[in-house]
Amino acid sequence: MSTAVASARIEWEEGNRRFEEAVRDPSAGERLYAQVEVVSEELRKRLGSVFTLEELAHAYLSAEHWARQAVSERAPASEWSRTVALAEDAAFHAYARGAIDYEP
Repeated sequence: MSTAVASARIEWEEGNRRFEEAVRDPSAGERLYAQVEVVSEELRKRLGSVFTLEELAHAYLSAEHWARQAVSERAPASEWSRTVALAEDAAFHAYARGAIDYEP
């Protein structure tokens, strides 16, 4: 595994942990899950269903821009910009499990 992939996976795991904590708040849960769904849809469009962790890590490099744009267009709740990074990491963390070279 490349260092870029290893580093990205650490970020996704940490972000997912923070996401799981944040969704415990009933006022934030629905909004955060909607953001994760938007980011996941964008990942499906960009990578499809057959991809490697290296390809996913590469998509992560530009995700801040396209994830923010997608969420702002399709799931813009109050304070969405403060939580989109959590949703982004949680989506990447979950999507990584579908990589052809995924290992826990």
